Amino acid sequence: MFPSTSLASVFLVLFLCLNGVSSSSTPTKIGKGYRLISIEETPDGGFLGHLQVKQKNNIYGPDIPLLQLFVKHETQDRLRVHIMMQRRRVKRKSNGQILFNSSSDESDPFGEMVFKDQYLEISTKLPEYASLYGLGENTQPHGIKLYPGDPYTLYTTDISAINLNADLYGSHPVGTSLTYKIIGGVFDFYFFAGPSPLAVVDQYTTLIGRPAPMPYWALGFHQCRWGYHNLSVVEDVVENYKKAQIPLDVIWNDDDHMDGHKDFTLNPINYPRPKLLAFLEKIHSIGMKYIVIIDPGIGVNSTYGVYQRAIANDVFIKYHGKPFLAQVWPGAVNFPDFLNPKTVQWWGDEIRRFHELVPVDGLWIDMNEASNFCSGLCTIPEGRICPNGTGPGWVCCLDCKNITKTRWDDPPYKINASGIQAPIGYKTIATSAVHYNGVLEYDAHSLYGFSQAIATHKALQELEGKRPFILTRSTYVGSGKYAAHWTGDNQGTWENLRYSISTMLNFGIFGVPMVGADICGFYPQPTEELCNRWIEVGAFYPFSRDHANYYSPRQELYQWESVAESARNALGMRYKLLPYLYTLNYEAHMSGAPIARPLFFSFPSYTECYGLSTQFLLGSGLMVSPVLEQGKSQVKALFPPGSWYSVFDMTQTITSKDGQYVTLDAPLHVVNVHLYQNSILPMQQGGLISKQARMTPFSLVVTFPAGASYAAANGSLYLDNDELPEMKLGNGYSTYVHLYATTNQGTVKVWSKVEEGKFALQKGWIIEKVTVLGLDGSGQPSALEVNGNPVVGASKVGLSSMEQKYHEDVQVGDIKKSVAVEVSGLDIPVGKDFSMSWKMGTSR
Repeated sequence: MFPSTSLASVFLVLFLCLNGVSSSSTPTKIGKGYRLISIEETPDGGFLGHLQVKQKNNIYGPDIPLLQLFVKHETQDRLRVHIMMQRRRVKRKSNGQILFNSSSDESDPFGEMVFKDQYLEISTKLPEYASLYGLGENTQPHGIKLYPGDPYTLYTTDISAINLNADLYGSHPVGTSLTYKIIGGVFDFYFFAGPSPLAVVDQYTTLIGRPAPMPYWALGFHQCRWGYHNLSVVEDVVENYKKAQIPLDVIWNDDDHMDGHKDFTLNPINYPRPKLLAFLEKIHSIGMKYIVIIDPGIGVNSTYGVYQRAIANDVFIKYHGKPFLAQVWPGAVNFPDFLNPKTVQWWGDEIRRFHELVPVDGLWIDMNEASNFCSGLCTIPEGRICPNGTGPGWVCCLDCKNITKTRWDDPPYKINASGIQAPIGYKTIATSAVHYNGVLEYDAHSLYGFSQAIATHKALQELEGKRPFILTRSTYVGSGKYAAHWTGDNQGTWENLRYSISTMLNFGIFGVPMVGADICGFYPQPTEELCNRWIEVGAFYPFSRDHANYYSPRQELYQWESVAESARNALGMRYKLLPYLYTLNYEAHMSGAPIARPLFFSFPSYTECYGLSTQFLLGSGLMVSPVLEQGKSQVKALFPPGSWYSVFDMTQTITSKDGQYVTLDAPLHVVNVHLYQNSILPMQQGGLISKQARMTPFSLVVTFPAGASYAAANGSLYLDNDELPEMKLGNGYSTYVHLYATTNQGTVKVWSKVEEGKFALQKGWIIEKVTVLGLDGSGQPSALEVNGNPVVGASKVGLSSMEQKYHEDVQVGDIKKSVAVEVSGLDIPVGKDFSMSWKMGTSR
């Protein structure tokens, strides 16, 4: 039992050791459940019970007659229930609130547990007020809040993000639902007490692993395209971003750089190594980075060194003792078995060899669900070339036959992972294939991309001892500890723009905070208006990248002048916010806190925002309210109670008394971003590359409730050497600054407390400007002091009136007018404690 909560919504996180799981709101009666026949306390403080099936049947196979139940309070905030419980409720100790209820009786048989070798089922009753989140990865058309009646399947699958409510590239069983139907394994439930959403994610990531620290440049803007046919095209892209004055940190190659689509190779004609190295030396010298793709499928080719070494080390997944044959971009391929320690070693060696060939700055692991263009048991055809170089490369050209003779390839209960009611092994690895130590693909399928991410992370970290950057498509519970994620093959449509916000917010809950969608859509070509609006959203994704399909027209942000203007505006603000985003990255690594968050994370008692999926927060108080519909020049945005300040025009204030929707002006090049009261936001001056932006002076923006006589605000700033593998204090290469501010009867104070300031002092970072918003007063500020010393001459103190905007239901007279004070020309070292104060004047 757990402490009380004020939330009307409850998170329940479930780890299910399984291949496929389906959540449904209309459970079908399969069995009679189990009875507890004994229970005893264990030496480690848990409880061990034994369960016996009440009545056997053979629907979806025979029941397991006896089960073992283990229950333990692992921490103050985490309860584990292993395998299963019967007639058991999990509730909060303080108020009796039921979190999970699988109990039943003769009059109400709902929730009877079923436990068979290839079919498990359990149900829970839900209170009417429950708000449910999680169960991904899928594209949810109704927004982040789960929709009653929709089934959700968890089974990693290579289908594009345009498929609604179908399982995509990742498997993250988070949330409460009515019925869970699983096709193997055991029940392993973890209940996290919270009580706040942030506390739940903290407790969850304590168990699964904290999100990976990201290098600073990873928070810059990224450009990619499948179809940069040669190096000169890539060079032109970089140059055109510079000419257009649009920020760009990272240039990517899809498989265009490869020789015949083969991993760890270079095309000697289109990407000659000497010219590529010269290009990389040029961009590296100014702080830009280069990332390329690698797929798990290794081309079957006796003259291909990577394949030769793989065969010599026996690293592939097997079928009947031979490497399982599939088809991906190179043609016939075998898949490495990342559960095998020898494979991890071989993979690391191949990455090392490739890095010696091309000094890439990160790796993009794709197609790792695993994706297969064919299905079943395949052989290389005789007498014809496969693929033949004409037509789409994703059409199966191997000779294949279906595998249905085993219960693993044709289980009794059919999940619908692909959304087309296909066999479980459809266009992936056959589920009767075998991994290391005899583990079946049936039992390990959704772990494939996760295991590849772990191996890739290990390899990159061992290369030069630097902080790795990995982008992965397929994810599982714990993937955020090793990699970032993008949402896969989306479409350039308004609907997909809207869906991207829900998916991004879900991954923050899943412990994968570094996430974003392909800006402007992967395919087909977006309209000019849509690309304008998409960069205004994508500039605030944690992971911000423009990526397009081979068959789509070019859509780099400079291709339309109107889009370039929107990009300069939105990305210009992102680059000013980089110190804030990097601090959020640190918070994510330390506590699991999402970078991008639903509004209810900061306003858990404000029920109006529970299902909101058209706005989002960066951190606790920076709210993005984008235009998501065609032809609109206004946006209706929800403002929870309090004062909100536009970061693009800090004299613009919205004060929402009880929480209201407000219609905001949003012409084509404008995105509305507001900072909440009681915040201190660290910013810099921006730039075209994060390395340049990072060395500019800092400014602090302090926000108080508009016109408040008494108020406090706080914030923080984390700085470090972002090449170091670990992101932490105590190594001599990091600084953490606590920021505080108060206003009290006309006296304003702003100060800091610095932990380990040496690093920041060595870098020479200074605070040049402090802006305080929402102050009560109208006369000129006076008696400015910094560190107790009067300041005259060197600094400029400016005062401006703030334009208040109110919802039509709010009386202007109910809220005090406020002013903003800007103190510039400062030279305050970031690495030392400082204190500044002044008095607000009053008009006569």
